[in-house]
Amino acid sequence: METQNYQNLIDEIIAKQTIILGPDIVLLKARNVKGLNLSSGGKVESIDGDPQEVLQNLINEYVTLSGQIVKNILNPVLLKYPEINVRI
Repeated sequence: METQNYQNLIDEIIAKQTIILGPDIVLLKARNVKGLNLSSGGKVESIDGDPQEVLQNLINEYVTLSGQIVKNILNPVLLKYPEINVRI
């Protein structure tokens, strides 16, 4: 799987979450994810380790934060990446 797809997906997830929750909490949660390296502006610079695991951990952070709201927001985004399998 191309890491760039994971980076693009994570960028979209962060952007969608920022609209709902604001950048402070969204970036704080994203920076908690081991292996996810973000620029100061919140864009993915690189992913260390398994990108599938990093993606899943990011989603878990947001689901823990706001549950069903996150699921409703992320489902349409995830449909654009059918080759990436993730649980929400």
